[in-house]
Amino acid sequence: MGKYLNPGNLGFQGALNSQIYVDKTGIIDRLNRVLGTEQRWVCTSRARRFGKTMTEKMLAAYYDRSCDSREQFKGKVIEQSASFEKHLNQYDVIFIDMQGMRERTLNAVRHGEKISLVSYLQREVILELRETFPEAVKENEISLPGALSDVFQNTGRQFIILIDEWDCVFRSDKENGDLQEEYLGFLRSMFKDVQAERFILLAYMTGILPIKKYGTQSALNNFYEYTMVKPGFFAEYVGFTEKEVQGLCEEYQVSFDEMKRWYDGYYFEGVGHVYNPKAVVEAILSEEFENYWTSTETYESLRFYIEMNFEGLKDDIIWMLGGNRCRVTVRSFQNDMVSVKNKDDVLTLLIHLGYLAYDRESEEAFIPNQEVADEFCIAVDDDYWNEIMGALKKSEQLLKDTWSGNEEEVAAQIDAVHMDTTSILNYNDENALSCVISLAYYSARKYYTLVREMPAGKGFADLVFLPRRKYGKNAMVVELKWDKSAGGAIQQIKERNYLKALDGYEGEILLVGINYDKESKKHSCVIECK
Repeated sequence: MGKYLNPGNLGFQGALNSQIYVDKTGIIDRLNRVLGTEQRWVCTSRARRFGKTMTEKMLAAYYDRSCDSREQFKGKVIEQSASFEKHLNQYDVIFIDMQGMRERTLNAVRHGEKISLVSYLQREVILELRETFPEAVKENEISLPGALSDVFQNTGRQFIILIDEWDCVFRSDKENGDLQEEYLGFLRSMFKDVQAERFILLAYMTGILPIKKYGTQSALNNFYEYTMVKPGFFAEYVGFTEKEVQGLCEEYQVSFDEMKRWYDGYYFEGVGHVYNPKAVVEAILSEEFENYWTSTETYESLRFYIEMNFEGLKDDIIWMLGGNRCRVTVRSFQNDMVSVKNKDDVLTLLIHLGYLAYDRESEEAFIPNQEVADEFCIAVDDDYWNEIMGALKKSEQLLKDTWSGNEEEVAAQIDAVHMDTTSILNYNDENALSCVISLAYYSARKYYTLVREMPAGKGFADLVFLPRRKYGKNAMVVELKWDKSAGGAIQQIKERNYLKALDGYEGEILLVGINYDKESKKHSCVIECK
């Protein structure tokens, strides 16, 4: 068992030994189908802590010829595949963790000179190849593709190449253009050389960012890419599916509703809702719902990109905090963290980082869940945003005033939120009013599931607050009016039977009508209890 060449199956065994393990071995069959084909070049990118490294360890365990992994895959999905026996432990595997490799080279010195990441990587893997294939690898060989080619020429052995965190150079050394060029040159020599098609049976890379672009072309344009924007048939392996999360919640007697509120939000066509694996597992093991995923890195990187404020980016962040979506063009993004030239680039980057979710059909970005929304609130909590943060922090009192039926105070507080956000939001229609109300009631998300434009009775209720059982709060139906009357809003709730949206709910329901008068620039509020 080597460090890079044929690393064995202990890494995967660690996952199997864990208290919570979700079977994602079906991805192996997908990859078995492309072995040795023109589609053998695969790069999957997804957000941090979405299971990239565990997938690589699983693939190493399955393909590595130096070990017997049959027991590890017994009873797993892949065992039912016709391709399972054919490829199990049949190949030489090279597994490179680029993040770990980079950290080892930070202080690496040879003959008094610092060794570059690419030189160190090639040297270390070649040393292992020479130990295993002494007759094939030359003593003075310094090129990894050259060594692999010689091994194939002498033995006929082909390789599975696994690279984890392939993009760490573009994230951790984003200002070091020389290192990036050297690294991309190495990847091209590995995967685009004519000889590579002979000695590589499969190349599988994972990272957070897609492959770097130059203009409109990928630096490695022979790779098939699957991303947070376009996951393709790898969508069900990006994170935990809703069915998998429901199963875990039933097994560990955890509230699925709370799990959904905190960690749901990513959605892929054909698969449905996708959850962050790190957050789900931590919530179950700790028996507490809170921010787990974003605690793996500081919010400074998020704040940095928001502070660029390209084309009113901050306006869009506030708009999304209010429960709305923003149109985004993802095609111009250069897939690095430096060549960010406009708002679309920043929003696309935030999608790849997992801070935003993306709807391909409508081409819209949105904040996926409570965990990420909280991170945005931290990131915008500075002097420039004091008014916005003040509104968010006061929302708990607004909620209490609503529960107690204090109509005048509710109207006054919404007036204050309106004044705080007028420089950001164009307050000229009911949709903008809805955004302000969503911001004003931000803290309600702790106690309620908020549904906008909910089908009910003879139309759509503007906002329905569905209470979470553990808090015992009253349900609320909020109807908004623009330059009409708050009383008219209450009347509409009754006439159109919006309470039908709460069929089955047995507690009291608060009817909240809110109107904005254009002439006085004031809000009014009427609250009734049913």
